[in-house]
Amino acid sequence: MNPEKSPELTVQTLLALRKEDDAVRLITERLRVKEMGPADHIRTKHEVKAFVESGDTSIAETLLKHSRERRDLSQNLTARVTHSHRQGLGQ
Repeated sequence: MNPEKSPELTVQTLLALRKEDDAVRLITERLRVKEMGPADHIRTKHEVKAFVESGDTSIAETLLKHSRERRDLSQNLTARVTHSHRQGLGQ
């Protein structure tokens, strides 16, 4: 499945995934943490672990918000660097 076309995660989806044996790994994959910078990747994994341990819906909402912001920030920075690099090469 193409991650760009995967449906957006919801709190209900996170609550269901939380019950799986390898919940932290499953949730972090669905949140596409590999598209984030290294520090954001680690922060998100810590938030996922806190959610899995607690099952708190407010933590799930915050997790979804933060992961979306981190992924968007990383994508924007990558695009900006790529654009600057291309300008530097005269393309």
